[in-house]
This record gives sequence, structure tokens and C-alpha cells, in this order.
Amino acid sequence: MPDGTKGARRYWVLLLMLAFVQAAGVRPAAGHGAPSPQGPTAGRVIGIKLLDAPESRRADPRAHAYIVDHVSPGSTIERRVEVTNESSAPMHVNVYAAAATIAKGEFTFAPERTPNELTGWTSVDTTDLELAASETARVRTTIRVPRDAAAGERYGVIWAQTGIPSDRSHTMTMLGRVGVRMYIDVGPGGEPPSDFKIERLYPARARDGRGEVRARIHNTGGRALDISGALSLSDGPVGLRAGPFPAKTGTTLAPGDRAETVVPLDARLPDGPWAVKLTLKSGLVEHTSGATVTFPATPGGAGAVAASAARQGHFSTPVVAGLSALVLTALCLLPSTFLRRRR
Repeated sequence: MPDGTKGARRYWVLLLMLAFVQAAGVRPAAGHGAPSPQGPTAGRVIGIKLLDAPESRRADPRAHAYIVDHVSPGSTIERRVEVTNESSAPMHVNVYAAAATIAKGEFTFAPERTPNELTGWTSVDTTDLELAASETARVRTTIRVPRDAAAGERYGVIWAQTGIPSDRSHTMTMLGRVGVRMYIDVGPGGEPPSDFKIERLYPARARDGRGEVRARIHNTGGRALDISGALSLSDGPVGLRAGPFPAKTGTTLAPGDRAETVVPLDARLPDGPWAVKLTLKSGLVEHTSGATVTFPATPGGAGAVAASAARQGHFSTPVVAGLSALVLTALCLLPSTFLRRRR
């Protein structure tokens, strides 16, 4: 093959790789927050956040987003939530507790005001708020656990709900609500440990053509977990690195449960091989798993894993600047005969 053709091919390969890295870039890691707004008015007009966390959980990010605690039978705990009218008009807001469950890797909100054991222990000091435009109010939540309560973890949500008529000529009302999750574990003595394992990590290609990495997670501890994390790739074709790519949020595991978490990637990601490192965490518990993988060429398929090992650590920032320099060097070395042909 003529030298000019070889140089041209290297130039276009490097240029395509640079375009991929710039498109994939650095994305923010997934985090924890309040339950997703529900209903057509929610999210646009009302907000809620937790104001308190127990002293023992000051370093735990979950305890600053959700009501997470371990208590003995007969205990009482209090938390404050802040409700904000984010619209430009006055609004009536209902505040109440409703049931929730964890099933198939998801924290599931019960419909309307469905009760459970935890909501029977929960009260708020104000159930109705009249908020002016942009006004904020604080509501105190009290959870009184009976002395004869059985050991185990319960789940629920403190909801702030508002309703707006959908049409002045009709009586129909659209409801929207936002909330703060509750994870209350009851039992004598110390809190059950929280932990999980990444049991399997493998590459796949979604039906829309995008590469993705899937991980099988097993909750091996005694408390529910909300899994977040990110994936980085290195040692790809021509030394390419990419990421971090955030894992899809919404994976919640009850003790003993297993589920898959998915990290969607860019459709332009080369098949590999790649060295991947996946870091997942829930609160203060964090585990990292690495592998050498090759993505499948066919959408809907699973790729190959050449090596896999659980280990700690993080990848450095993707080397975009280094690739830019490589592309510029390749351009400078490109034969003049090739440049003339491409004009």
C-alpha cells in the first residue's frame, strides 16, 4: 500500500476518534434526590427537600436526601422538610405520608394516599399549606415507633401535592406531587451492615445501536440500597479513553435482592477491546469492578469479556488533549499528494 494512502487512513481514524471523545466527553455522575415529580403539574410548580440528617449520618449523602435511620422499638424521630411554591401564583399544597415498596430493583410509590405500617407511625405538623408565589414553608415530620414493632425495614414517602384545574370550563383537576423517601429500619442494638457485590459485568449493544455496560448487583447487607455510579474506559483503539459515563439512576435493592444496572454509552463507540472500570456506590458503601471487554457489532447482542477483577481505584480524566495533539501531528505529516486529491 502506498505511504500516502497509509498516512491518509491513519489521519481519518484519529480524526474520527477525536470526534467520538469530544461527543462523549465528561458527564456528571448520577446522584440521589427526591422521588421524581408525578403528574402534569409537578416539577414545574412545587419543590420539596429534606432539611435534617442524624448526627451519626452526617457523612452519608443518602441521609441528606432521604429520611434514612435505624431505631429501636419505642423510639421517636423528627425530620423537617421544606416545601416551595416555584410558580408565580398562589397555591394550596397538601402534605402527607404514603406507602412505598421495593420490588424488581425499583423503589415503587403506592398510588394516592395508600397507607402501610410506617405511614401509621408518621405524622406531620401541617397537612395544608397556603403558599404565595415563590414562598417556602417548613413542615415537621414525626415518626413514633411502637414498643411492640417487629424488626425490619419499612418504606414510605412524605409527599407534597398540589392540584390545578386543567380547564376553567370543566371540573377536572390535574394533580402533581413531589416527595422525600423514608427508609426506617427497626430493631434492637446496632444497625445492620450495608453492603453489595458486583457479581457480573459485561458489554452489550442496545437495540438503538448504542453500546452499554451492564452489571449484576447483589445486596448482601441488611439495609436497602440506592445504587449510583459511573464507568470509565481506557486502552481502547489507538489508546483512546472515554468517560466517565453515569449509570442509569433508579436502581434500588432490598436486602438480599439482585438487579442489573445499565451504563449507556455513545453509539459511535468503537467495538474495542477496552479496559473498563465501573464504580458503584450507595451512601458510604462503594465497590469497583474492572474488565477487558469487546462490544458486540449487532444490536441486542452481548459482547465478550476477556478478563474481570474487582478492584479499587479511579481512572484519570479522559485524555482529550493528548488525542488532539495526535490528530494535529497526523495532519502535519499527511502527504501533499493526498491533500491535493481531497480538494
